[in-house]
Amino acid sequence: MGFVLDGDGIACIDLDGCLDEYGAPAEWVVPILAACPVTWVEVSPSGRGLHIWGTADLLGGRRKPYRGHKVEVYGSGRYIAVTGTTFRNAPTRLSDLSAVLAEVL
Repeated sequence: MGFVLDGDGIACIDLDGCLDEYGAPAEWVVPILAACPVTWVEVSPSGRGLHIWGTADLLGGRRKPYRGHKVEVYGSGRYIAVTGTTFRNAPTRLSDLSAVLAEVL
């Protein structure tokens, strides 16, 4: 199952390889998670990454370097597989990711 980002204001920050085998986030991803508003975060299909879901005025997608790692952000033109496996106690609501996209990424 998945979700098609089509430019309607829903956005996803895709963090690959950021969880260890116990589900703990890597050091490099902690500032991103801390900067995010309270929003839905799920474990990706690999079990080793995270999808941070929210709203933002973002067309297309970008791969950006962040602390030696690759961060992907998408607002349109992308299909994201959805697991429904909520990370920690993340709520099932979407918040505005604009500030974290501008400041952290």
